[in-house]
Amino acid sequence: MVRMRPPAALPPHLSSAPFTVYEARAAALGGSRLRASDLATAGRLLYLPAGWEFELRGLARALSAATPGAWISHLTAAVLLGLWLPPWFRGCRELHLSKPKALPPVRRAGVVGHTVLAFDDELMVWDGIRMSTPARTWLDLARILPLEDLVALGDQLVRQPRIELERRTEPWATLSQLAAMLARHPKLKGIVKAREALELIRPGADSAPETFLRLALTAAGLPEPELQLQVVPGDPRSPAADLGYRRHRIAIQYDGGHHLTREQQSRDNRRDETFNAAGWRYFKFNADDLADDFRGAVQRVRAALRPSLTPVALSLMAVKPGFWGP
Repeated sequence: MVRMRPPAALPPHLSSAPFTVYEARAAALGGSRLRASDLATAGRLLYLPAGWEFELRGLARALSAATPGAWISHLTAAVLLGLWLPPWFRGCRELHLSKPKALPPVRRAGVVGHTVLAFDDELMVWDGIRMSTPARTWLDLARILPLEDLVALGDQLVRQPRIELERRTEPWATLSQLAAMLARHPKLKGIVKAREALELIRPGADSAPETFLRLALTAAGLPEPELQLQVVPGDPRSPAADLGYRRHRIAIQYDGGHHLTREQQSRDNRRDETFNAAGWRYFKFNADDLADDFRGAVQRVRAALRPSLTPVALSLMAVKPGFWGP
């Protein structure tokens, strides 16, 4: 009986992640080695080592390398960049790959292909992966995201990042850059919704729930709140509420999951005491209010604003419809 010899060990850099045939050739792996039982194909030019567990970044990197001229886009780009997405899109294992019209359409199992026009400054190389920029990813997602979710994603693009957490000092995009990109693509699917979203995007929201709270307030006819509202404007030592109305001395805070840590709670307590000591009306909302689409939150803020609003403003508040109903 002839015993089959086990295949030679793969080079370390190819043993734990998907790789392309070009990488295999560079490592001097021949055709017989690539047909061994410890490897599986993932479509043309791609190989998966045995035991590899699905990991989006590694597969996207290999797919990008195996498809010259194409780029990772849409939902896949958003996930890799850490952009906010609605819960039903998180954990999606489909890979989205875009190509220009000059290249043949994408035909790979598990890959959603797109044929689109993209300018050079709408693409980038991120962690070794050729992909759409955050701003272009936002535009591509205008086809499938509801309006308020598209606004929340846009708010994330234009907010000022915290360097200690995000390792960058500049926003992903500015409002003027988003506007210029929309002007380039007047016939793209979703462009009407993207234009509407651009009118609602504001720098200053640190989370999607903050965006949804702001949209709920304005959709109910309340005045648009100021974002990152400080008791003493311009004072770096003065704490800030997520949003509020300075003239009415009303501050509003959304407390997400990260507010449960002891360190964050200490900061929150100092902020709360500062606003209360200054005589502000202070509202704190959380995930329960989000689950209620902020209906109760809107009612409480409306009641606080009512004494200082004009009769005309009050009448508008009573009739203006919004995203989440009256």
